[in-house]
Amino acid sequence: MGSYQPPLTLTPKILNLVAAISEQLGRYDERENKAQALRLRRANQIRTIQGTLAIEGNSLSVEQITAVLEGKPVIAPPREVQEVKNALAVYERFAQFNALKEEDLLHAHQLLMLGLMDEAGQYRSSGVGVMSGQEVVHMAPPAKQVPRLMRDLFAWLNNTEHHALIASAVFHYEFEFIHPFADGNGRMGRLWQSIILANWNPVFANLPVESLVYQHQQAYYQAIAQSTAQTDCAAFVEFMLETIANTFTQLINKDRLGKELGKELSDSQQAILSLVMLDHKVTIKELAAQLGISTTAVENNIKKLRELALLERKGGRKDGFWQINN
Repeated sequence: MGSYQPPLTLTPKILNLVAAISEQLGRYDERENKAQALRLRRANQIRTIQGTLAIEGNSLSVEQITAVLEGKPVIAPPREVQEVKNALAVYERFAQFNALKEEDLLHAHQLLMLGLMDEAGQYRSSGVGVMSGQEVVHMAPPAKQVPRLMRDLFAWLNNTEHHALIASAVFHYEFEFIHPFADGNGRMGRLWQSIILANWNPVFANLPVESLVYQHQQAYYQAIAQSTAQTDCAAFVEFMLETIANTFTQLINKDRLGKELGKELSDSQQAILSLVMLDHKVTIKELAAQLGISTTAVENNIKKLRELALLERKGGRKDGFWQINN
């Protein structure tokens, strides 16, 4: 066992969030949500890919990603289409990756960056800086140190006694700090935290970190910057756990509402509420593409949800958003 220990102060907030999420997982009965989870798997996969690629500047919409998934032609920059095809290949194999194996991470990067860079599946051979506009906000460790740093990080992950919720967020932060690849680091860091969590509890296969981060991009980068400035990843761990806890709160409230309303909510209506929770600005077209139903069907289901006062629209068609009423 290596002696490497990531810089982490276990704050009361971190410990309280771990306890809260553990309790929420107990209340979130996966068996009752199994049918809906199967229905949402495709939608979540599309939303995850759109979110994690959009953070990196990919412009393809949910409808276009759905078309790529279905093998239909898409008019878009070839590199962006390739990014989507690669991400689909990776997420199709999501359950097969072992979060504790460094070779699995390298294989996932090879699939993710196939045809997009020469060093796909290999650690970088040159220096790299993380940019914010024209400013270098983080100079990653020298390339020659990367293999050792990654070995140390995986040795820590394999032996840590930290709760999986904490360990997954620590790994994510440390991975971004090391920035082991010439490209694709953001996508890989978010993917690997999802895999660590899903290996611990299958619920996280349908509650991907990537979608949660996409909704809070600015706070995500601020948490990384704060942790780096303080040489302590507690701020980033707190951010990730708070985001996860808030999402579970919404899911539990939705399930409670569904039970109180008995059989009034259909599977499609439940699915729409779940997708709105992941993206309050989701459009009618995007919901239709993700759920594989017509826009008319989505509109009819939303009309029912609005009649039940569960869902309302704030603002206009272009700049508005959905609000779920608990």
